[in-house]
Amino acid sequence: MHLGSSRTVASFSYERRDAHKGYTDRFLDMDLSRPSISVKTVPLQIKKIFVGGRGYDLWLLWNAVDAGTQWDDPQNAICIASGPMGGTPAYPGSGKSIVTAISPLTGSVIDSNVGGYFGPYLKFSGFDALRISGKCASDTIVFIDGISRKVDIIEMSGLPDDAYALSSELTDHFCQGKPMDISVVSAGPGAANTRMGCLNFSWYDSARGRVRYKQAGRGGIGTVFADKRIRAVVARWEKVSVKSNNPADLDAVKNVARCHAQEIVALDPKQNEMARIGTTHLVPIMNDFDLLPTKNFQFGSHPAAFLIGREAFEKLFDPGFDGCWKGCTVACAHGVKDFVPFTGAYRGQRVFVDGPEYETIAGCGSNLGIFDPYTILEMNFYCDAYGLDTISVGTALAFVMECFERGLITTDHTGGLDLSFGNRLNALELVHQMASGSGFGAIVGQGVRRMKGIFAKTFGADASLLNDIGMESKGLEFSEYMTKESLAQQGGYGLALKGPQHDEAWLIFLDMVHNFMPTFEQKAEALHWFPMFRTWFGLCGLCKLPWNDIVPEDNKDTPEPAKVMKHVQWYADYYTAVTGNPASPETLITMSERVYNFQRLFNLKMGFGTREHDSLPYRAMGPVTVEEYESRQQRYDDQLTGTHQVDIIGKDTAWKVAVLREKREAQYELLKDAVYKRRGWTSDGIPTVATVKRLGIDFPDVMTLLAAHGVK
Repeated sequence: MHLGSSRTVASFSYERRDAHKGYTDRFLDMDLSRPSISVKTVPLQIKKIFVGGRGYDLWLLWNAVDAGTQWDDPQNAICIASGPMGGTPAYPGSGKSIVTAISPLTGSVIDSNVGGYFGPYLKFSGFDALRISGKCASDTIVFIDGISRKVDIIEMSGLPDDAYALSSELTDHFCQGKPMDISVVSAGPGAANTRMGCLNFSWYDSARGRVRYKQAGRGGIGTVFADKRIRAVVARWEKVSVKSNNPADLDAVKNVARCHAQEIVALDPKQNEMARIGTTHLVPIMNDFDLLPTKNFQFGSHPAAFLIGREAFEKLFDPGFDGCWKGCTVACAHGVKDFVPFTGAYRGQRVFVDGPEYETIAGCGSNLGIFDPYTILEMNFYCDAYGLDTISVGTALAFVMECFERGLITTDHTGGLDLSFGNRLNALELVHQMASGSGFGAIVGQGVRRMKGIFAKTFGADASLLNDIGMESKGLEFSEYMTKESLAQQGGYGLALKGPQHDEAWLIFLDMVHNFMPTFEQKAEALHWFPMFRTWFGLCGLCKLPWNDIVPEDNKDTPEPAKVMKHVQWYADYYTAVTGNPASPETLITMSERVYNFQRLFNLKMGFGTREHDSLPYRAMGPVTVEEYESRQQRYDDQLTGTHQVDIIGKDTAWKVAVLREKREAQYELLKDAVYKRRGWTSDGIPTVATVKRLGIDFPDVMTLLAAHGVK
C-alpha cells in the first residue's frame, strides 16, 4: 500500500528550545480552520499552579472553549501534554501523555492517560504541550519534526482506513530510515462513526520490527479527532537519554531511578509478574473476591473465569521486552503474535494484537458472558484498528445483551441479531457495525446514556429499569470493577471528575476485603488522598503502575501500606531532582489539589460539576433484581438484619431488594456529604471560595463562575 498525493497547507519553522529542568516552557498552538501554527510561552504562574501534563491540558482547554461549546464545535480543542518527568528513560513508567477535550459522551471535559512515545517526543521537539482546535477541510496529517525544527499541516489522500495500517504507513513515510524516531497518534473509522472513539499512540518495537500501540481510550477523544478530519499527528525525534530533560540534579535522578528500577526487577517476578503477564493477573484475583464484572455487572465471579486469566494469556503472549517507553522495567505492554481473526477485513491474515489488558478482558469477556480468549483478542484487535475504546464497547455491549435477555429489546430492533450473553459472533458483528456506523451498531455506538433514551422512547422499554442497569455515570461507561459491596469504591466511581474510571480511586480491597475504612470519615479521607495522588502522575508524565503494583517487601508492615509511602517519597525525590523544586509527599498532594479542583470547576463551567451529577445507576450500589440478591443472599440478609436492624422474617426477596436499596442509597448520600466536606466543597459539591483561594486558583473567571452558582 502506498500513500496518495499530498499538499502542505501550512508550514512553520521554529527555533527549538531544549528542555530545562523538565520543561521547555512553550506550547504549540494550532487552528486547523485557518489554518495557523504558532508557538506560545507558558506563563510562570501557570507553570507553578498546573505543573504540566493534565494541568497544562486543562488550562489550554479552559481558554479555548466557553460554557456553550459542544464536542463537535470547531473551538473544542484536543490538548496533549506529558510533564516535567516525562521522557526520562531510566525511571520506570516515565513515558506517559495526557489527552483532554470536551467529550462526545459526557459533554464535559475528559482526560485520558496513555503510553507510547508521542508525549516525550513532543516535548523534546520543543513543546510542553500541544493544542489543536478548528476543523480541516479534508483528511489531514499534522507533522511535528523536532529534528528539522518544522511543523507542517498536510492534506493527504489515499490514506488507509484503519489505525494499524495508517500508523505503519506513516511511520515508513516520515521516518527517513529510522522508524524508532517516529510516534503516530491516530484514530480510525470507529471513531468517526461512534461517540466512543479512542486514540492510538504508537511506538516502534525494534526487536519485533513493527509499530506498536497504546490507547487514550476514555470519553471519545478519538471521535473529536475524527470530527476535525485529522487522520494523524506525527512526531519525529531522535536519541533520548536521562540527560534529555536537563534535570536540576542528574546524579539524584540516576540514584532514585536505579533504586526503583532495581526493586521492580527483583520483586515483580515474586509478586504480579507484570513483565511476563501484564495486568492479566487481576482476572483470577477479581474473580476470587467476587469483583469480576459478569453479565453486565450482575455478578462478580464465574467458574469459567480461569479460561481468560493469567494462565491463558501467559501462553499466548509473545515473549520479549514489552515496555511502552524506553527502559521501563515494569514492561507490561504485552501482545499476541500471529493471531488470525475469523471475522472482518483481516479475516484469515496473521496480525499482531497489542494486549489485552485486564479492562479489555473483563469488559469484552466476562461482562459479555464470553470466556474465550480468542474472541477477546479479536475484539481487542478490531477495537484498536477501528479506534474504539474497549471499555466503553464492552460495557455498552453488556448493557445491550441484558436488555435483549430481559425482552427490553428484540430481534426486531437489533436487525435480527441474537444478542444473548455469550454470543461471541454477534458481539463481533456489532463491533464491525459500530465501526461502519451501520445497522444496530450505529445505535450502540452512541453509548449507554443515549441508548437508554432510545430504548425507552423508540422501543418502549422500561425507563426505570434501563436507568438501574445502564452502567454509566456522567455519560461515561463504567470501567470493569464491581462496586456493589464497596461503598468507598462507589464513591471512587460516582465522584470521579470525568465519570466512572478507576484511575482516580481504586479502593475495593481496602474497603471491602481489609475493612480499613469502616467510618464515613475514613472513606472520605481515602477519597481525598488517593484521587489526589493518582492525579499527580498525570501532571508529571508518569504511569502509576510502578507505584503500587510492585511494592517493597516490608510494605505490609508500614503504617499505611495502601499508600506505599516508600515509593511516594521516591517520587517526591524524583520530582525534586528533575525540577529543582523541593518536594515532599505532602506537597505532591497540594499540587494535585489545585488541578483536581480546577477540573471540578471546569465541569461546573460546562453545566455539570454539582451533586446531582455524582449519581450512580443503582446496580453500582446494590442488587437490582431478585436473582442478583439471591446470588449473595446470606450476605445481604446479614446486612439487613445486622447492620440495618431490619426484621426480614417472612419477607420475600423482592421486598428485601427494595429495603436494601433504600438503605444503600441513603449511605451513598451520606458518603457524598463526608467527601465534599473533606475536599473543601459545598454541600452541592462545588469548591468553596476558601478552597480556591487556598490553592491559588482564584482567577477572576473562576470567582465569577462561583458567584454565578451562589458560592461567595
